[in-house]
Amino acid sequence: MKKTLLALAVLAAAGSAQAGIEIYNNEGVTVNLKGDIEVTYQNSTSAASMSQQIEDADFGFDVRYAMNDQVSIGGYWEFNGSESNNAEWTKNGDNYVALYTADFGSLKLGRLCTAIDDIGIGNDYQFGINSFFSKDTFECADEAVRYDYDNGSFYATLGYVQNKVKATNTDGVIDDNAYNQGSEGDYIDGYVGARFAGFDVKAIVADYDSDREVSELDTDGNSLAISNTLFGLEAAYGGVENLNLSVGYYSVDRTQGTTNKDNDTWALAADYTVGKVVFGAGYSQSEYDATDEERTNSFVNVGYKVLPAVKVYGEVAKQEKSGTGVTALKNENLAAVGVTASF
Repeated sequence: MKKTLLALAVLAAAGSAQAGIEIYNNEGVTVNLKGDIEVTYQNSTSAASMSQQIEDADFGFDVRYAMNDQVSIGGYWEFNGSESNNAEWTKNGDNYVALYTADFGSLKLGRLCTAIDDIGIGNDYQFGINSFFSKDTFECADEAVRYDYDNGSFYATLGYVQNKVKATNTDGVIDDNAYNQGSEGDYIDGYVGARFAGFDVKAIVADYDSDREVSELDTDGNSLAISNTLFGLEAAYGGVENLNLSVGYYSVDRTQGTTNKDNDTWALAADYTVGKVVFGAGYSQSEYDATDEERTNSFVNVGYKVLPAVKVYGEVAKQEKSGTGVTALKNENLAAVGVTASF
């Protein structure tokens, strides 16, 4: 799930501290239970009618063993009840082992999301920037390695995924999409950032190469030879009490087979807090070179903190796309109300 810059700043400031509910703590061994659930009533760009959606329904166990005051070793097991909206199947989520240090960051290995999962601006709930990086990459996958460092003023994350595991879907059939295609393809991403004088500035890079021949096609006849490179910049300013402003720019150099799919996206967002109420708004525009396509997205929302970890919210948005030969969205006017809780 995309996280806002504000939320990331709070998480980063906490360092390697465990969140959640502590259920065991004895002689340097801790076990924390974490989870979240979110239910919405919303429509979509493909359907104007409103329907109930189960967005998140996950829980996991964070176990850590302290070797000394500086180093801990641990593991995380997550059970994902929300692979897709209203999914009936529960599957494994993040599963990894990790090395945590007090001063030198953390290193995780296993099934997890890498740096790109943290990217994005704005206090949106459902209708923010759709996707400025291709959905056929595999930044959340098995065989991942992620390193995180944060000293309060400077932070950095580096992620790498090799892709040699073929997976099966719930029907037992080999799933040959790019997430688990079992090729020699690999993926790398990372960002570096700094906080100073109320600003939080971040530079981002990501690169994916499927290592496929142009002649290799998927079941829909599309080339599996995919190359994707992302460069991005994000900046947030929180120097005014209760107000957060952010801006982002992302440039993607992408080819699939011999087809150029380069695109550029820029976005603006703001949120303002009054007591337990948070107001948010944002706007983004994406341009696709090869198809001369343009996509715009704007949203406004309001959230109310019923309890520190429980929130109700409402959001309305407008999404449009235009260009020569481009099929318009079935529904451009979007709305959602929802409840989210986490621990």
